[in-house]
Amino acid sequence: MRSNRAALRAGASMAATLPMIAGALALGIPAAHAADSPTRDTLAGTKPAWATAKADKGSTSDSAPVSARVYLAGRDAAGLAAYAKAVSDPASPAYGKYLSAQQSQARFGATEAQVVAVRSWLTAAGLKITGTTRHYLSVSGEVAAVEKAFGTQLHNYTKGGRTYRAPSRSASAPASLDGAVLTVTGLDNAPHKAASKDQLPPPDAVFKNSGPFSSYYGSNTASTLPSAYGKKIPYAVQGYTGKQLRAAYGAGGYTGKGVRIAITDAYASPTIAYDAATYAKAHGDARWKTGQLTQVLPSDYTRTEECGAAGWYGEETLDVEAVHAVAPAANVTYVGAASCYDDDLLDSLSKIVDNHLADIVSNSWGDIEANQTPDLAAAYDQVFQFGAVEGIGFYFSSGDNGDEVANTGTKQVDTPANSAWVTAVGGTSLAVGKNDKYLWETGWGTDKASLSADGKSWTDFPGAYTSGAGGGTSKTVAEPYYQKGVVPKALATANSAAGNRVVPDISAIADPNTGFRVGQTQTFPDGTEQYSEYRIGGTSLAAPVIAAVQALGQEARGGKAIGFANPTIYSKYGSRVYHDVTDNPTGSGLAVARVDFANGYDATDGLLTSVRSLGKDSSLSAVKGYDDVTGVGTPANGYVESYRRR
Repeated sequence: MRSNRAALRAGASMAATLPMIAGALALGIPAAHAADSPTRDTLAGTKPAWATAKADKGSTSDSAPVSARVYLAGRDAAGLAAYAKAVSDPASPAYGKYLSAQQSQARFGATEAQVVAVRSWLTAAGLKITGTTRHYLSVSGEVAAVEKAFGTQLHNYTKGGRTYRAPSRSASAPASLDGAVLTVTGLDNAPHKAASKDQLPPPDAVFKNSGPFSSYYGSNTASTLPSAYGKKIPYAVQGYTGKQLRAAYGAGGYTGKGVRIAITDAYASPTIAYDAATYAKAHGDARWKTGQLTQVLPSDYTRTEECGAAGWYGEETLDVEAVHAVAPAANVTYVGAASCYDDDLLDSLSKIVDNHLADIVSNSWGDIEANQTPDLAAAYDQVFQFGAVEGIGFYFSSGDNGDEVANTGTKQVDTPANSAWVTAVGGTSLAVGKNDKYLWETGWGTDKASLSADGKSWTDFPGAYTSGAGGGTSKTVAEPYYQKGVVPKALATANSAAGNRVVPDISAIADPNTGFRVGQTQTFPDGTEQYSEYRIGGTSLAAPVIAAVQALGQEARGGKAIGFANPTIYSKYGSRVYHDVTDNPTGSGLAVARVDFANGYDATDGLLTSVRSLGKDSSLSAVKGYDDVTGVGTPANGYVESYRRR
């Protein structure tokens, strides 16, 4: 399950719309400023690609209201990017020399003079300042005032059968501000909608898995069902637990003690403390200690119906329980956003950085790269860079729709996982055998075929593609230095000769057919709210698992923060600390049998039996060496311990 604009991804019946446009720029200065005129500096990327002359429907009314954010570049944007790289690179003399949140702001944040100058410019144009943080000024006003302030015209454009407002040319700022403005967001209003504040809804309708199950991979053979790939296949596991995942990824005696992990999602489950405690007790995980799980929440929530707020409860539950299962002694801080929109998600990330709430941040949400806009990309990357300077690493799930062709019709990656400043986490199908023995992994990608009416065959075997780990080559983000020499040239140059960012970086269990067991309070058909358990997956599982493994690594190095991990992750490439995951680890086709309740919770309406083939990720392939399904691979015995040497 991975939260996305359209729906919660794979692994459960819950759904939540996520109007989230995210983005990422190349490893470097967040936004370029070019001379627009002798007195104006262009704010690059503020005109969206869809605002074409063909789609132009004319000027927006001068009196139409606009709300926007003006992000501050700070006193040294280039220096911030350079220092973020230096402290993250094991080959740099500055490696690990992190700054505190206060030091990073003092060195790279906006000065009071810059804030005053930006404020004066905006108010002089007729805009009202509605809020100020150390990162941005929020403003509101009419179109005429916005056009005056930003030196552009706002027009109406058609996009996807609807009409949205956008600048007719890139916005700009007065040259006299001397580069104080990073970017402005909100000049285009796709796909944002007005909504009033309201409270959180009750939990979503119950979802449960039917049996039969395997307790570990291969423990229960579906002997009465048709064969697949020339052999009888096992039933899907009921859901792995922490003991099995810790063994699979080489946790050893490490528990994450003394390490702080943050989790960001939208909204907040009202039963998370009870659910997490109940689950830990049921599955032998360490008991949550007082104060070990905390929440940082907004005062109000917005767009709860549009975003499917209740669907996010399962996301938070999965993230919290997976982190604790793998790193049971780590402190966990959940930072909930007021909605699933970028502005609110950015605010949650900024809270973590501004207050250094954690060293490791797990994020199981995203959108397709085609929906990214460079203005928001710059805002995201600035937060990630401040985090890197402070020793904070961000981990983002890579997506649950493979190459996205089946989902969108276009081959593309997801964002913010495509940012050069985050660790993109891909997904696998995991086989853990008897006595918690690691058997193998494939790249997560599923074909599904249903049992025929007579029960003697699988209809159109191996069936249709359903889901798989997100990956591929970005079209907008330049190839970061740490991928050079590791990522095959054919992948890096798939979209340009100069080379681009390839996703993911590392991976872990994601396939919901070999997934994780979670416990959550849900709404049952009789209207009662009860705790129950179910198996779930998606790169929403992979991200917190990797975040937890990184917490074990941080403990192994004496508690010193790993920070932005990609340079270190790639420096270990090709060593025995990774499982080199391929799609065909056993030499023959792999599949599991799965039985589901037709109605999602009991057998009243019958059962649905299917075969799920493994290692079938759209056009993407997990091969020997680096690949765009699993990155450098998954953590093996020795990975956690390898951090002791740095």
